[in-house]
Formats: sequence, C-alpha cells, structure tokens
Amino acid sequence: MKFQETEAVELKAVAQDGIKKEIVAFANSNGGTVYVGVGDDGTVLGVEDADGCALQVSNMVRDAVRPDVTMFVSYETLDCDGRAVVAVKVQRGTNRPYYMAKKGLRPEGVYVRQGYSSVPATDAAIRQMIKETDGDSFEDMRSLDQGLTFESTKGEFEARNIPFGSPQMQTLKITSSDGLYTNLGLLLSDQCPHTIKAAVFEGTDQSVFKDRREFSGSLMRQLGEAYDYIDFHNQTHATFQKLLRVDTRDYPEVAVREALLNSLVHRDYSFHASTLIGIYDDRIEFVSVGGLLPGLELEDLMMGVSACRNPHLANVFYRLQLIEAYGTGMRKIMGAYAGAATQPQIIATNNAFKIVLPNVNFTATKTKEPAANSTEAPSASHSREDEILRFLAEHPSITRKEAQALLEVSQSTAGRILKEMVDKGQIATLGAGRALRYELV
Repeated sequence: MKFQETEAVELKAVAQDGIKKEIVAFANSNGGTVYVGVGDDGTVLGVEDADGCALQVSNMVRDAVRPDVTMFVSYETLDCDGRAVVAVKVQRGTNRPYYMAKKGLRPEGVYVRQGYSSVPATDAAIRQMIKETDGDSFEDMRSLDQGLTFESTKGEFEARNIPFGSPQMQTLKITSSDGLYTNLGLLLSDQCPHTIKAAVFEGTDQSVFKDRREFSGSLMRQLGEAYDYIDFHNQTHATFQKLLRVDTRDYPEVAVREALLNSLVHRDYSFHASTLIGIYDDRIEFVSVGGLLPGLELEDLMMGVSACRNPHLANVFYRLQLIEAYGTGMRKIMGAYAGAATQPQIIATNNAFKIVLPNVNFTATKTKEPAANSTEAPSASHSREDEILRFLAEHPSITRKEAQALLEVSQSTAGRILKEMVDKGQIATLGAGRALRYELV
C-alpha cells in the first residue's frame, strides 16, 4: 500500500501529542484518516503495539478535544508488508467547531484542514461553524469565551434562595447539553462584552453634558447599577393641596423599571452596540439595538402580544422575579402615566427600539414664559418662585446653592430669581458674602 499525504490523509511516524490537532482539523472539515507508523515521505515504519497505540490515541482524544468527538473516530490496524500501521479514521463531526480543551474556542485551539496541512481556523470560520451547528438563535450558540465566571448572577440567585449549580445552569440554557457555555451564559457572566451607556444632559437636547457613565460586567450587575443611576437623578418635587404636601417623583418608578428591563430583554445582542440611556430635563430615553420582530406592530405590543427576541434571558429574569409575565411591560409603563398630561412614546425602526418617559414634573416648573397679557399658565419664573416660597414655608432660610439644586437651574439663573424675589419684597437677605442666605419677609 502506498501512502501519500493529501487533504484527507495525514501521516505520522508515532502517536505523539500533535496527532490531536490533525483529528480536530478533520472533524471540523470533511473528515480524513491519520496513519500512525508511516513517515512523512510515505515510508512504512510500523508500530510495535498496534492496540496500545490505538488506546493511546483514544485517550488523548477523549481528554483533550471538546466537544466529545470520540463517536466520530474509529481505529483499524493494517498489515503493510509485515509491519503494523494504525489507521485513525475521522468523520466530519456534527457538533462543530471541535477544539483543543486547553486552548478554547479560539483560533489557536480550533483547526481546519487546508490543503495538506492542519491550520488554525479564523474567527469568522469559527462563528460560521457555530451558526451552522447551533442555528441562528444568538442565545443558544456556544460562546467563543469559555472561561466565564458568574459572581454577580450567582449573588442574585442566592439573594432569592434559588439554587444556581450545574443542573440549574443547563436547565436555564446557560450551558448546553455538552456542558459548554452558551451566549446566554456570556451575557450573564462577569465577562459580558456588552455595556449600557448613560448620560445626563442639561436642558432638553444634547448640547451640554452634565454627567456620563458606562456600566459593564454581567447583565445582572448592569441592571442594578443602571437603575440606581437613574434613581439618583429621579428627583422628588413637592406640591401642596391646601395643607397637604404631595411628593411626586419625576418618573414613575414602575415605568423606569419596566423600560430598563425591556431594553435588556429585547435587545439584539448579535450587534456590538451599547444600550443607551439619555436623561434630559423633560424626559428619559431608552434606546436598544434591534427593532420589532418580523410580523409585529407597535399596536400589538400595546395589546400585550409578546414575541421575545431573547426568551431564555427573559426566563432567567422571570425566575428571579424581575418580570412578572411576558407582554405586560408596555401596559405597566402606560398605566404608570394614567392621567398624566404627557404620555410615554414608543418608537421603533428596523434596527432600534426607543422608549421615551416624560418628566411628569417638567411642565409645572419649566414651561416657557408667556407673552404679555397672555391668559396662559403662570410663567416658569413664577413657578420657580412658588417652589422657593414653599421651601421657605418649611425651612428658616435658603442659600443660592440650595435654590440652584431645588430648581435644577444654573448658578446665574438661581441668583437672578432670588434677586427678583428680593426686589419684589417676597424674601429678604440675611448675612453677606459666602454666608448670604434668604428668608421670608
């Protein structure tokens, strides 16, 4: 029998460690045979113990190749002019890509057959093999990163007394049936590559930044930190109904929670673009990548029709009691604004989804100044004066800095309003310089 290396034939003099690379390459490509006991030039050298050689190769493949490829590898002993040659026959695997366990799902661990050689696969080739094997569902695909940790997610489960071990991870689709982490696992891991970017702007446009943050790590960690950030900027304003004080937050907490959850659960994570949160004087905007699923209209969402892009992620959130039921988020958002002068907006394009929550206190404090002799509502200046008078009804005095924070205006604007109130005789100054304060007349 004449031996020669080809795209489907590899020759090895002895069963050394490098044979694993050839088996991985054949399993990821169109199959092939590794002949052990034959030199590179085709000379038959033979092996002393054919059965021992086959067992050695079998053990190496079982221990070093992932996923399990042993069912696609068979062994045969050939008699070549009185010398024993072991034929290791490899079929194309059904769970590609196969890789060296110590190297992981990276080019240095995944090999394919190219001509007469076995070479590292490209990132694009690895992703294509994963897609062909796992389908188009991003959540179900095996993660390219298998060195994942789950400290944040584990903490969320423990806080609710829910087990989070290997059986639960497989049930939740965090790991696949062969024990590999899926992309859902990647999203919930501390190594999650996707982020949330949040920014606070002065006014109603993006001309002036007041603050910006980026939240990374597990989606569980991002969810908690992003909500705390919004909550910090969700101020409370007081109004009086006769003698009764009524505190109203700028944004209903239920609406904020549901909008944030929606932006994470329904996002298209196959794109590497951050979820965006913009906080303006008059609104909060939540923008996530991924428009409506094919066949859905905005009216369907408002009616409670649910077609989730990431059902496994939604199921994890459901198990953690972060969402109560599928399809209720939009109705909760609209319900939180029942009777409000301005209603939330839902905007969808082919590639993005935006939820706009209006500031329910904005119209009371930041409307435009009406023209002279106008019959419109009181001006913003008058409304701000009322805010200061209400504050002074409960406090002995107020400083310019306190007025600035109370009205959410600039330093110069706060000073101007206080001066006008002094000129009108509504308040009086107390002290001077840095100790300057204002009190009711």
